[in-house]
Amino acid sequence: MARNCLFRSFKVAALGAVLTLTAVPAQAQFVCDTHDALVLRLAEAFQEKKIGYGVVGNSAVIEVFVSATGTWTMLMTDVRGRSCIVAAGDGWESTLAVAVNGGQA
Repeated sequence: MARNCLFRSFKVAALGAVLTLTAVPAQAQFVCDTHDALVLRLAEAFQEKKIGYGVVGNSAVIEVFVSATGTWTMLMTDVRGRSCIVAAGDGWESTLAVAVNGGQA
């Protein structure tokens, strides 16, 4: 049980570090809005669809959206329902098939 709590604390700390590092450049800004509005914008502007999500303790949900052309966006939604784009890029490569098959291609 203590191990689970320690691991959960580590994940929250790691996420905090990532969020802090992404905000270091002066021009870096999070794009925030309601969840529905951001999901609609991702679908309309980039044709991105949600491929998965994960829970960050009791504080947030992280979702990953990907398009057929390889653009991707990571969206974080807090417990108050505020959603922010925390990372985005292109060149997404799905490795889900490898993970599902136990590491065999």
